[in-house]
Amino acid sequence: MNEQGELRRSLSLPLITLYGLGTIIGAGIYVLVGEVAGLAGYFTPLSFLVAALLVSFTAFAYAELVARYPRSAGEAVYIQAAFRHKYLSLFVGLLIISIGVVSSATLVSGVVGYLQLFVDIPAEIVIGAMVLLLGAIAAWGVRESVGLAAALTLLEIAGLLIVLWVAREHFTDLPAHSKDLWPGMDGGVWQAILLGSFVAFYAFVGFEDMVNVVEEVKEPRKNLPRAIIIALVVTTILYATVALVVVLSIPVVELAASQAPLAAVYQRQTGEPAWFISLVGVVAVVNGVLVQIIMASRILYGSARQGWLPAALGRVHPRTRTPLLATAIISLLIWGMAMWLPLLTLAQITSFITLLVFSLINLSLIVIKRREPAIEGVRVYPMAVAVLGVVFTLSLLLFQLWHWLYG
Repeated sequence: MNEQGELRRSLSLPLITLYGLGTIIGAGIYVLVGEVAGLAGYFTPLSFLVAALLVSFTAFAYAELVARYPRSAGEAVYIQAAFRHKYLSLFVGLLIISIGVVSSATLVSGVVGYLQLFVDIPAEIVIGAMVLLLGAIAAWGVRESVGLAAALTLLEIAGLLIVLWVAREHFTDLPAHSKDLWPGMDGGVWQAILLGSFVAFYAFVGFEDMVNVVEEVKEPRKNLPRAIIIALVVTTILYATVALVVVLSIPVVELAASQAPLAAVYQRQTGEPAWFISLVGVVAVVNGVLVQIIMASRILYGSARQGWLPAALGRVHPRTRTPLLATAIISLLIWGMAMWLPLLTLAQITSFITLLVFSLINLSLIVIKRREPAIEGVRVYPMAVAVLGVVFTLSLLLFQLWHWLYG
């Protein structure tokens, strides 16, 4: 062991899969389904499916790249391997950190609506206390913090299943609403769906975070690619199903206006206070912030270990075996962003930066595959996967730019 210390390999396939699910699930359904409904209306499920399709190509790119280069600061390492340019790699690493910070700020802002169903607590107090607590948990130890995240993820999934159960009768309404749920070839409607997909895209942000704890995963070249694909498939099924039952069970206008959309669905269906769903909504947000803090601090750590950032950020505490300074800096940045920007703006910023990074990641895989088509012990995917990843992510990015400028 060198004087800086090393991270501990303690994450199994089930744990890293639950970690990935925890990074994805909380943000999309518990916080943003109402925002997507405000843009896409009845086509909200379709927006989630389009977003999942766009994300899937990049997910395969990450699965191959993390097996080729199983090191922390994943995206920065991949860019360095492809383009061999230190400052471009550092720039991408900082973009990923900004995604983690803004994404966490989005989640912290979103939790206020659920908590206020219990007690009217000022947003400033909620945000400050939550960031402080989660920063401390992340600093505690990776096995402990990821174990907690895994337990909270199971609770999140249970909350979604409860919503599906109480609103299950609405699945029988599908034949009557079939025309409402499919847009045909109406260009204006598809524009609304794509705008919804841009926000829903944020709901899938998280699978890429998994690569940044690769140095703490057992058998990373085998387990991490599998975990990425499993997490994305499970999330897509849950998102599409829940989004479908939500738009069938509550008027879209009411859904879009709600700060706690799934709690609103539960209360409408049962006539009872949605205290459990609200609690799970809070848990989902807490879990999402925790895993983002872990991810972003590992990028600071990995970049420092590569020599791209000050060495102090790469120091690991001998007892907790976590990068304490990096964790503290990320927590402070999250607190500042959560106090500054509204929820939808934070989600849109996160999606925009993520699309830019995904485009670069797919492009880097194309360059790497041309240089070294295969590598022993690594499963490679067809070049077309990376090419389509570039095409789809850039198309959605340019569409959103066009909408911001001329929409």
